[in-house]
Amino acid sequence: MVTHFQTTREDDRANVYRAISDPTRRAILDKLRRGPTPVNTLASEFSQSRPAISKHLRILRAAHLVKERRSGRERHYRLEPKPLRDVARWLEEYRNLWEHNLNRLKQHLENESGGA
Repeated sequence: MVTHFQTTREDDRANVYRAISDPTRRAILDKLRRGPTPVNTLASEFSQSRPAISKHLRILRAAHLVKERRSGRERHYRLEPKPLRDVARWLEEYRNLWEHNLNRLKQHLENESGGA
């Protein structure tokens, strides 16, 4: 039986993958590694329109990858890396799988060439 909590976690994970699938959103995350940045400064670093960048930021917020802080009329965004750590852990399992498979292939090829 799937609980609401499990479904929500799966939805959150799907939102993160969807968010980082876009190159502009990945570039925004890269820029936010420098620290909190006003939205106007962030938007000025891209050739896309300000509304397009705002849409990307909404998607990143929904995925819990960025946080917004308002200061008067200005909005500042900062990176929230925890969801990315979860992705990194998941990818690490596949890196280990590929490393194991490549080692097995190497061993197989060495055995083949040694027997010729």
